[in-house]
Amino acid sequence: MSDFLNHKELRALAKRRLPRGLFEYIDRGTEDEHAIRRNRHALDAVRIRPRVLTGGSPRVQAISLFGETHDTPMIVAPTALAGLVWYRGEIELARAAGASGMPFCAATDAITTVEEIAAASTGPIWLQLYLWDKEECTRDLLKRAWDRGVRTLVVTCDNAVASNREYNTRNGFGMPFRFTARNVSDVALHPRWVVGVFARYLATGQIPAFANHPAEHRSSIFKSKTLGYNLDLGWENIRRLRDLWKGNLVLKGFLRVDDALLAATHGADGIVVSNHGGRNLDSAVAPIEVVAEIADAVGEKLIVIADSGVRRGSDILKLLAAGAKAVMLGRILLYGTAVGGMSGASQTIAMLRRELETAMGMSGCRDLRQVDRNLIEMPSLESRLAGVRPTTTLETAM
Repeated sequence: MSDFLNHKELRALAKRRLPRGLFEYIDRGTEDEHAIRRNRHALDAVRIRPRVLTGGSPRVQAISLFGETHDTPMIVAPTALAGLVWYRGEIELARAAGASGMPFCAATDAITTVEEIAAASTGPIWLQLYLWDKEECTRDLLKRAWDRGVRTLVVTCDNAVASNREYNTRNGFGMPFRFTARNVSDVALHPRWVVGVFARYLATGQIPAFANHPAEHRSSIFKSKTLGYNLDLGWENIRRLRDLWKGNLVLKGFLRVDDALLAATHGADGIVVSNHGGRNLDSAVAPIEVVAEIADAVGEKLIVIADSGVRRGSDILKLLAAGAKAVMLGRILLYGTAVGGMSGASQTIAMLRRELETAMGMSGCRDLRQVDRNLIEMPSLESRLAGVRPTTTLETAM
């Protein structure tokens, strides 16, 4: 586990450890995977103009979000099925986040309940929400979360329809999971995962299930869900949710200024500028391409968070300089959890913090309050398009 020094090495370790279907569920994008490549190219296209002679004192990474101070501008993004990359993986990752002074956002479709995650972590727990088609079930989940101290709700808004992830179909990794000769043989080739993760669940008499779903609708990952999502989600739902939820309300999946302005008028406290890590609309713009204009439009009204495509501490610095107040991290922290549970996740967080420290030092920033738009060069749309070269394999862009 201690052998990895960067994202590329960490990803390779996770790929070896996890069955192919599970790894690709985490790792890949959608359709032809242009969006996942664009996220990378767009971040690479942003250049830093470093300041010099700024002193060598320790760099301060602390930020304030919704009245709370955190040691780092990083947030654990909500990711479904994190409990399958390691036994009780959500708890392992939440503990690592708490020990590192950063929030952990629990997913609606987690393997572990939000109550268990909150009880195990020393840090702030947020909850990501998909609105179910039975409003009373949503209300019950929100009450459960509130009673356990959750005060920030993150509503995913960019899943109007199911995305077209063809590799999941090929791997039998849909919902429910489907057994095929291919994935059974693949799992058999990963005995460490079978014994260390899946068999440990079975040994407790537990088949991994969607733990946050109401008891009467809770199903294992091998059975069809009996509780569907609200497929007619609109601004009226957000208005009702705002009346119901008394804590911080964050809306996730924004890539347009006009939508961000609507979020502000509907009572949101924050938004996440995100293209779902390149996993939804394959032709979507990259967040780094639009976060500056969105932050300029609503940054005085909303906390602007960004995600998608982050692999280095310098990527975090670029998103912060463009206008984000914090950055959510998904895949890279799942890779870390997959190779070592809490220890692997903690090592990954420490790696990113060191990289951010280096980027800040090299850029002449002693405090994140000095990270602003003057630090970066944002290429025009035309130059970005001209600079995107076709890649022969997905591996070169991830």
